[in-house]
Amino acid sequence: MADDIAGYKAIAKLYNAMMTGLVLTLVSQKSADAARDFMFAHFRKQHLEKFLPGLKKLGLDALPDAVACAQYHYFSNALGGVKTEYVRESDRKAWVRYPPPRWIWQGTAICAIPREVNEAMLHGWHGHNGVSLGNPRLGFVCTGQTPNGDPGLEGYYFEYDHAIAPEERVRFAPDEHMPRFDARAAPKLDSASWPQERLRKVERSYAMEYVRSFLPVTQELFGADEAERLVAKTARLIGLQFYEETAAMLGIAGDGAADFARYLCALQSAQGERADAADASVTQQGWRLMDGVTLAEPDAAFRAWNALWDGALAAHNRDLRLKTERSGQTIRWHIAAA
Repeated sequence: MADDIAGYKAIAKLYNAMMTGLVLTLVSQKSADAARDFMFAHFRKQHLEKFLPGLKKLGLDALPDAVACAQYHYFSNALGGVKTEYVRESDRKAWVRYPPPRWIWQGTAICAIPREVNEAMLHGWHGHNGVSLGNPRLGFVCTGQTPNGDPGLEGYYFEYDHAIAPEERVRFAPDEHMPRFDARAAPKLDSASWPQERLRKVERSYAMEYVRSFLPVTQELFGADEAERLVAKTARLIGLQFYEETAAMLGIAGDGAADFARYLCALQSAQGERADAADASVTQQGWRLMDGVTLAEPDAAFRAWNALWDGALAAHNRDLRLKTERSGQTIRWHIAAA
């Protein structure tokens, strides 16, 4: 069980960093507009796939719409390891807040996030809740944004007396502030009593969903070749930067080829993949991470994602190289001298 938990934590760490890093790559390598468009498309895709099924799964679909939306974000993000707060003012007004540190803008990355990039997330997801619920009166009012220097991302869902225009589905009111959160009075799910292993597994799956979304979205926005370049650059850098931390989580101490094979196999297994290590090789059947995801160019997406492990190996031992072969549903990685 301890090994499973370590694997879940390591995958969550890597994929969280990849999401943050990809946005920074877009800002620095393309433009703030490109990063904004990505954030909107990424979160709209996640909204359309996850919101309504998630409401039902969490048992929130019978609540008033504003309350259901705020509780959805409160619970779903908390299950994913994100700090969240919630306050219900009435059936028509309910708050949600994400205190610092922000999960998506981890560490110093928050200093490089343009305002419009952060706002695109709200337009992509929060502003579409009313549309998905068939309630043209429901909107989201943002009252604080961490990249602007506010003490958290916060806002409230509000049901107006009239149908609102598309441009009114998200509005900004920085002079308003969320009431104090009382954790003792907040609603709770059965997950409050879940064992650590199950919570870590949910957190891992939360981060994995970001990868399942951003690989197809980048291809749709930028084309397969450019998406591969941008994601691969990000993935390699994240592998370089986070190898040491994640290897320590897994108890990998040596710098040999077999040591890296154990690292790679542990991380693939932690994602639910069928992977086995033998000496300096790892063999995996299928790519369950992307099962059910439509990709314009699956091979390009795989190569971009695989750059994560190239980067990790370069940090593990710069004299080794990762040789990757794919044949049908079989993936083989072999670690050998350069």
